Amino acid sequence: MDTALLRGALEIERTAHGLLPHRLPGWARAQADDPQLAMVEAEPSGVRLALRTAATWIELDTLPLRWSYTGVPARPPVAYDLLIDGVLVARAVADGGDDVAIDLATGARTHTTGPVATLRFDGLPAGEKDVEIWLPHRERTELRDLRADAPIAPATDTGRRVWLHHGSSISHGSNADGPSTTWPALAARAGGVELINLGFGGNALLDPFTARVIRDTPADLISVKIGINVVNADLMRRRAFRPAVHGFLDTIRDGHPDVPLLVVSPILCPIHEDTPGPGAFDPDALAEGRIAFRATGNPAEVAAGRLTLRVIREDLARVVASRADPRLSYLDGLELYGEADAASLPLPDRLHPDAATHRLIGERFAARVFGADLWPTGTT
Repeated sequence: MDTALLRGALEIERTAHGLLPHRLPGWARAQADDPQLAMVEAEPSGVRLALRTAATWIELDTLPLRWSYTGVPARPPVAYDLLIDGVLVARAVADGGDDVAIDLATGARTHTTGPVATLRFDGLPAGEKDVEIWLPHRERTELRDLRADAPIAPATDTGRRVWLHHGSSISHGSNADGPSTTWPALAARAGGVELINLGFGGNALLDPFTARVIRDTPADLISVKIGINVVNADLMRRRAFRPAVHGFLDTIRDGHPDVPLLVVSPILCPIHEDTPGPGAFDPDALAEGRIAFRATGNPAEVAAGRLTLRVIREDLARVVASRADPRLSYLDGLELYGEADAASLPLPDRLHPDAATHRLIGERFAARVFGADLWPTGTT
């Protein structure tokens, strides 16, 4: 398979049998000896095959790798989305692949191998067209082969601006119903931009190597959504947080001194608004066969420097306001999902938005950022 067909990946590993997209380059992966990061960066959120073809059918051979947790209800398989000229027209699930079961009590992993899966998309309209196949946003995906009944070429470069976005599992896709309907994918389509999604579940942690990756990646627009993982990992105290944000932004600016840069604070998450982390699975929910999360910190320790989402929003706004940077902007995450929204669209597991809320956030981000005053059309 031609690597030129892939968009949204920062590195493409050639395996013994095919291509494995990565969203972090190898040198960055080597700086974090963390199995959670290794898992999520190889889940190709935002990565897609971009084709120009007259084919009426396309077949894709792929080997997914899915992660499951002992004692936790299994999540449904994630779809592959096929878009024609930017419109979602088909969705398919890979019947096959490997599974890694993780024991939450011991950390032990059991790897079960499975067959290569073949996805077939039939009934495509005749004639030349732009086709995108968005890869599953929360399954590692090794691409084996691509076939069609007409020649396939890389999609024509449209000259659209490249938007690079970094965030947590919410940006990664969490409970979105498909890879092309995560909120960043929806916002990118509405804004007419090419997406590079560096949303890493559990790993928006102000890591220096992530800032250097953003620094070194060509982009016309950059946004960083910071806060929820810092709180639910109980990663640092307030004294360390503001300097870490400054350092993260400094590194990005080393490579992108003039690119519009947006800092986005967390959306509403009631369990962590006033209660610090760490976050944890709710054992009562697990006993009922549900996944839900809870905050385990002590609100009384906020005065001593423990972080909550209210504190994070205050400090991010303060950092942005303090920097003499005319192309740096701040967006309060409560404008994307706030208290009024939680009444009608509660977070089903108390942490991650569902499919409807992904659509809401994507629409609001596109209107507020691409369609209004933060990133006016034509900004370079």
